[in-house]
Amino acid sequence: MREYLKKHAARIGLGLVLLGVLFGHSATFFRIPLIDQFDSIIYDYRLRFTMPRTVDDRIVIVDIDEKSLKEEGRWPWSRNRLALLLDKLFERYQAEVVGFDIVFAERDESSGLRVLERLAREDLRDVPGYPGKVHQIAPQLDYDRLFAESMKGRKVILGYYFTGLSETSGKLPPPIFPAESFSRRPIDFTRWTGYGANLAEFQEAAALGGHFNPLPDPRDGVVRRVPIVAEYGGAYYEALSLAMVRALLGFPSVFPGLAGDSAGYGGLEWLDLAGPMGELRIPLDQNVCALVPYRGKQGSFPYVSASDVLNDRVDPAVLKHKVVLVGTTAPGLLDLRATPVQATYPGVEVHANLISGMLDQTLKIQPSYVIAAESLVILASGVVLVFLMPLLSPFHGALTTLGVLIAVVATNLAVWQHANMVLPMASALVLVTGLFALNMSWGYFVEARTKRLITGLFGRYVSPDLVNEMARDPGSISMEGDSREMSVLFSDIRGFTGISERMEPRELSRFMNEFLTPLTEVIYRHRGTVDKYMGDCIMAFWGAPLPDAEHARNSVLTGLEMQATLQALRPRFQERGWPVIKAGIGINTGVVRVGNMGSEMRVAYTVMGDAVNLASRLEGITKQYGVDVVVGQNTRDAVPDFLFRELDRVRVKGKEEPVAVFEPVGPRDSVERGLVEEVALFHEALGYYRSRAWDRAEAAVSALVRIRPESELYRMYSERVAYLLANPPGDFWDGVWTFEIK
Repeated sequence: MREYLKKHAARIGLGLVLLGVLFGHSATFFRIPLIDQFDSIIYDYRLRFTMPRTVDDRIVIVDIDEKSLKEEGRWPWSRNRLALLLDKLFERYQAEVVGFDIVFAERDESSGLRVLERLAREDLRDVPGYPGKVHQIAPQLDYDRLFAESMKGRKVILGYYFTGLSETSGKLPPPIFPAESFSRRPIDFTRWTGYGANLAEFQEAAALGGHFNPLPDPRDGVVRRVPIVAEYGGAYYEALSLAMVRALLGFPSVFPGLAGDSAGYGGLEWLDLAGPMGELRIPLDQNVCALVPYRGKQGSFPYVSASDVLNDRVDPAVLKHKVVLVGTTAPGLLDLRATPVQATYPGVEVHANLISGMLDQTLKIQPSYVIAAESLVILASGVVLVFLMPLLSPFHGALTTLGVLIAVVATNLAVWQHANMVLPMASALVLVTGLFALNMSWGYFVEARTKRLITGLFGRYVSPDLVNEMARDPGSISMEGDSREMSVLFSDIRGFTGISERMEPRELSRFMNEFLTPLTEVIYRHRGTVDKYMGDCIMAFWGAPLPDAEHARNSVLTGLEMQATLQALRPRFQERGWPVIKAGIGINTGVVRVGNMGSEMRVAYTVMGDAVNLASRLEGITKQYGVDVVVGQNTRDAVPDFLFRELDRVRVKGKEEPVAVFEPVGPRDSVERGLVEEVALFHEALGYYRSRAWDRAEAAVSALVRIRPESELYRMYSERVAYLLANPPGDFWDGVWTFEIK
């Protein structure tokens, strides 16, 4: 763990910084406007993706549209027409509740009654019968009184608005909660300093009143929420939608849902409506607002033209026992809003959606504890990803990121759809994608630089796979000199000098490329490092720059596969008229010095030591024994699962100490039984040879020659035994053959 933290300290540190920033945002220690805006966009997409797109015919909008203005005249209409509208709705069409998304703040002077009364008092007061006639017709010309009378005893809800100014007009309805109801709790109500309400006689005649203030998002002006309860002058007033639902349910009592008993927790989380016609719970957010549950685009509720109602052109079944909202969609009357589902949306339909959601109990909830839930998710997922991502490859990192993103989105949508709860998503998405981008960028700009450096240093020595492996752990790679046990291989083409003299330079270059390339690929395939090419000779080693516990075994496998590769190349070479090539390979294992070595002008990553020299000498004696691969004693001992044929004990040039040399036959579990017996017979002959039992040695070798007459090794020993049989050596003979050639 300590090494892991040390290796990835910078990357983990940057990840923790990103986690800290997003945790602070989610825990509301501070706010990041860009993430809030991103959350709003995500909210809108979720809403559009899941909205039912059906029409709720329980709520009907009586529309003061362009058709109505054309037939009835410009707005405002005289109040006697509005009184007639109410009479039609309640008497002819039997509407259940009627709400006005309109404010009647000024008196109606259209009847001329005020002029007639002034004339009766002043200019025409002496005209016989005139004042009395005016008094007689006044009730029919007092349109405001007519309108107020049409409201009495009916479930009529008047709308009004609050403002941030200090000006007031009209009369507010009674508050839903009196002043000081929540004075000891820090509840974050929307607070207003002014209002525009209806004339007092209208509000007193109406059943209830409710404000129709939406709460446009200050970032983009989109209406997503409406304050269900707003504060003015210390008292608390209900929204138009809530007032209409209360009227529909028979004016039930309202009970605030205060979470907990602590005065330090501002948790007005819901309102309970309890009355003779049923009970409803209305969830609220931290600002005592409700999220508008839009059903779809404009037209999610039936629309009828106000002029059609006035002129009896509406099917009574459309309005019977329905909740009616009187509003306007005429562009000139400016009641159009920007909403998540449509850029220009009638304000009256916003209230219709709220009423529908309250009745269906489909209002989305966003309680205060959502903050804690989001913070916990951010913290848990962030800590896991911060420490996990440095361990993953780009591919697995991308898969992990995609999996986490899918889990976040799926969980969020499931909670939205089935629990009607709004969980913020932007912080989690930004965190997950940010950590992915950080780690990928780190991999590209930092680790890719390390990889390019390693590729520059080792790309000409080892395979791309080993380069990638070294790049994953560059701290384990050192160019400094080091002593370690390794295996070294030398390969040389026999008779190459004569071959090269008979070929043109360009053809010779193609010829060498044709066999050096596949031989190098074999070395790479077995995790070898190419030290150098010396003409037709290849020098390679195993165990550096990356440690390799199987270096001896890999070197032997390489030697055998190189010979098989050359065998496979011979038909192609013959087709091109090139000579058949044979190679000798020498392999030895031992402690060597490895690292950058050379002069101040030029250095090379190479190996040096007696074990290297012996490997070179072993390659040189392969042709003396007529075998393709010769390995030293240490290599043979390091690969116990291979069958080796001991060739001899020799004293190579430059070394006085004799060494045993061997030919690798193959893995023991794959060598044919006949070949195993042949090797055993040769070892028996070699034992007779070293013990000076010349007759027995001659018989054993002769048997081997009969078994494999093409073997140069058996013919050589046959000749050597025959010579020693005829010329017995002296007592000094130790069975070691001395080579004077390299």
